[in-house]
Amino acid sequence: MQRWLFLAATGVIFAIMAIAVAVRAMTSGGEQAGGWGGDQTLVSAYTVQSETFADVVEALGTAGANESVNVTAKVSDVIARLDFDSGAHVEEGDILVELADAEEAAGLSEARATLRETQRDITRIQDLTDRGVASRTRLDEAQAAYDRARARVEAIEARMADRIIRAPFSGVIGLRNVSVGELVGPGDVIAQLDDTSIIKLDFTVPERFLSVIEAGQTVRARSSAFPDAVFSGEVSQVDSRIDPTTRTVTVRALIDNEAGRLRPGMLMTVELRRDERESPAIPGSSIVRFDEQTFVYLIEDRENGPVAVRRDIELGLRIAGMVEVRRGLELGDQIVSEGVHRVREGGALRIANAPAQGGGRGLEIQTGEAAQ
Repeated sequence: MQRWLFLAATGVIFAIMAIAVAVRAMTSGGEQAGGWGGDQTLVSAYTVQSETFADVVEALGTAGANESVNVTAKVSDVIARLDFDSGAHVEEGDILVELADAEEAAGLSEARATLRETQRDITRIQDLTDRGVASRTRLDEAQAAYDRARARVEAIEARMADRIIRAPFSGVIGLRNVSVGELVGPGDVIAQLDDTSIIKLDFTVPERFLSVIEAGQTVRARSSAFPDAVFSGEVSQVDSRIDPTTRTVTVRALIDNEAGRLRPGMLMTVELRRDERESPAIPGSSIVRFDEQTFVYLIEDRENGPVAVRRDIELGLRIAGMVEVRRGLELGDQIVSEGVHRVREGGALRIANAPAQGGGRGLEIQTGEAAQ
């Protein structure tokens, strides 16, 4: 008797479980159909928009000044005066350093006195020659003495000018390396002068890119000192030689640095952009690959609602999750962006979101809540 009761209870339990499974299946099917009574797949849609793409060559470069020079003395002498401070901006022709010139100044005074004396001799002898009292030879000798005196004055003035060091161009003075009263000579670096209004950014690229690099191309550079800033410039020159060891070529780009944030010697990452273009772009989640085929599901509106239509495409570059479409789609086409793994050719669809509107980067792609 107990055995029959056990078997009856077991049968009832199995019957209840079977009914529960059937009800759940019917409920799931109803949810998938969305109340339409059809076999529809819940997906998210995306409207194909235009994005900017470009072929990018990446490299590391070193920033350099537009003009740079070590300020040095031409002669050996003691510094009498310093007319600049470290980090100061100077204009072309400004006096930076004056060396002691007492001895040269005395010699110049003597030479100028001699020049004035020879000038008076020429005037006196010229008068005597005109009256026939003095010979022409004496006048020539006086003229030669005057020329020698004038040459000596000019030589001393040149030596005194060498003791005044001027800025050869406008720029920023670096750290001062000397003090007043210090003896300096040729080759001793007093300070560095840099013109940083324009930065020369030199970087190397493999020789295989030589055919695609030319003057005028746009470059974008970044520095770890300013991680959120992008510095734009353009290629000015490509070196005439290939490095035989590394098989690379040096490229120089010019970057406007009017704000003065960039400094010579900085390490920068460089992006050389070419063939910049506007192309249709789609999210990577919408792409399906099978063997050597690449395709998406285009959404077509029909009498009974939207259906999926397979469309073969040719892809290009990928930027920040968006993929360039070179062939197969047009701007404004609606495609399945989420839930593609459940979609079949010609299958009915139920769109979980309104298609994204507008173009350009910065618009948020509306993905909705696709069925998992």
